[in-house]
Amino acid sequence: MLTVMSGAATPRAATPGTAVPAAGARPGERRTQEQRRTRARTALLAAAAELVAESGIRAVTFARVGERAGYSRGMVTHHFGSKQGLLEALVQEAQAGLAPGIQQEPPGLDRLLRFVEAYLLGFGADPPTWQAFLVLWADAVGGGDLAPMMRERDAWFRDRLRADVLAGQAAGTVRSDVDAGTVALRVVAELRGIGMQRILDPEPRAVGPLAAAVVRGWAQQLGRDAGAAE
Repeated sequence: MLTVMSGAATPRAATPGTAVPAAGARPGERRTQEQRRTRARTALLAAAAELVAESGIRAVTFARVGERAGYSRGMVTHHFGSKQGLLEALVQEAQAGLAPGIQQEPPGLDRLLRFVEAYLLGFGADPPTWQAFLVLWADAVGGGDLAPMMRERDAWFRDRLRADVLAGQAAGTVRSDVDAGTVALRVVAELRGIGMQRILDPEPRAVGPLAAAVVRGWAQQLGRDAGAAE
């Protein structure tokens, strides 16, 4: 997930061609071109996330994003080409940053539950990024320009959850009578619904207990012992 860099919200003049000392670097050291590029891209995406979370998609302009991140609007164009490209990059960054370690684990019930937990905890760990993601998703539901991409990303999300259920059934940890596709659809719907509720009701609530309750509920529904108890 994106991390809003300290001081990134304070506009500062950008000096083209001037290297900026890296944090913790020895005197005289300079960032490489790739480090500067990565730093700029991260700051621009964080600024865009903040603007979307605060005021919606219409608030996102190259000038505003650049000013908030401390760069020129030309830098936004250089990295993303268009507003559509910027928003698509924001969506990809948000999903790619979700528990990357868990995504490398073998499929199964444990991975599904850990992924659900990480998704919900993300609302507390990086609010602007996840709120921005959900705002963009809601806009896509309404027929926005991001609709094709969001359909593709949601299909990817459901496919990985379906794979976890099927792997769990093969391993004997998931009930054999549940439909993997239906479970995947229900999980995505629940996670999206909880996220939208948190946007509509900004009253702070502890994310940890909520995540634990959701994970416990799915473990009870999917676990092999649940079928025998019914």
